[in-house]
Amino acid sequence: MDRVVPPVKPYFPDEDIEQIKRDVERILRSGMLTLHTYTKEFETQFAEMCGVKHAVAVNSGTSALEIAMKSYKLGGDEVLVPTNTFSATAAAVLFAGGKPIFTDIDPRTLCMDAENVQKYMTSRTRGVIVVHVGGLICPEINEIRDICEDRKLFLIEDAAHAHGSTFNGKHAGTFGDVGCFSFYPTKVMTTGEGGMITTNDDEVAGIAKVLRDQGKESFHSDRIVRLGYNWRLPEIGAAIGLTQLRRFPEIIERRNKLAMFYNEELGKIDWIEPLKVPEGIRSCYYKYVCFLDSDLTRDEFKQRLREKGVNCGGEVYWPPLHLQPIYKELLKTRGGDFPVAEDVCRRMLCLPMYTQMGMDDAEYVVEKIRETLSKV
Repeated sequence: MDRVVPPVKPYFPDEDIEQIKRDVERILRSGMLTLHTYTKEFETQFAEMCGVKHAVAVNSGTSALEIAMKSYKLGGDEVLVPTNTFSATAAAVLFAGGKPIFTDIDPRTLCMDAENVQKYMTSRTRGVIVVHVGGLICPEINEIRDICEDRKLFLIEDAAHAHGSTFNGKHAGTFGDVGCFSFYPTKVMTTGEGGMITTNDDEVAGIAKVLRDQGKESFHSDRIVRLGYNWRLPEIGAAIGLTQLRRFPEIIERRNKLAMFYNEELGKIDWIEPLKVPEGIRSCYYKYVCFLDSDLTRDEFKQRLREKGVNCGGEVYWPPLHLQPIYKELLKTRGGDFPVAEDVCRRMLCLPMYTQMGMDDAEYVVEKIRETLSKV
């Protein structure tokens, strides 16, 4: 093969690596390895980027979701969750004492829509978790928020994919009561491992800070006021995050340039269709999603591309949660429950997408897609 194109790759230019080295040395010499100046500054800058009052750093996107759920003290209440999401979204509801109720999705966006929210809502519904899939802010987030406000339900944004994505200039993580971000290594920006909670709610922010640090009333206190966890983000992770934030405009610009190229070229090819980003939304393109014709078998297609050096990313998501063994067992779901998600998620393909990817790599990906489809 001529070359190998990976599905994803963290972005750390040499000068950023040198900056991180200097920051790590400062942290180690200070002796303050957690919840100190780098974490505070990272929280401040992330909140400013999003345009929210509070940002609370934690050690994973999963922790962010669990804290959000525990802030609302579920007691058997139902929370609506789209079936095409990562397990952590639904598991956080279960761990907090609630019951996730899966919904189907809009096939054009892979996101929950207002129609499905209303369809699956019951008198036991306490809240809704909207997932911004692949970097695309849920296009019906405002309609869903209106439904939640009307019924006095909480609205959580699982924004693990959507750092820097905007809808009419408003950032992901600012539409609902709480936003939850992940900084896992594959994400648009990373801290190695880590997560962030965004909110304008003083009470939720206060609870989050207590829960992330073993339930202590403050970092320097030994009084336990809640049953908490060790969900702290280390100072070194915060230092990495600050470096990534300084690169963020460049990161978003580069990914959008690659996506526009893919959009244009795939629009000329039969058997494959890009996911269209609605007007007013700027995606961070955590994933570049497209859909194969129903006559094609995705696994076989991906294997053929892999043989040519093109490695596609994981789907968002396959199988959807209602087909995963643990949720079939716990929630008694089965195939056919959510036919739209089953159809579009089975045909979904995520092309290579990473910030330092060159246009020559993107051209190579398209070339190999053409070659592969010409033999269908």
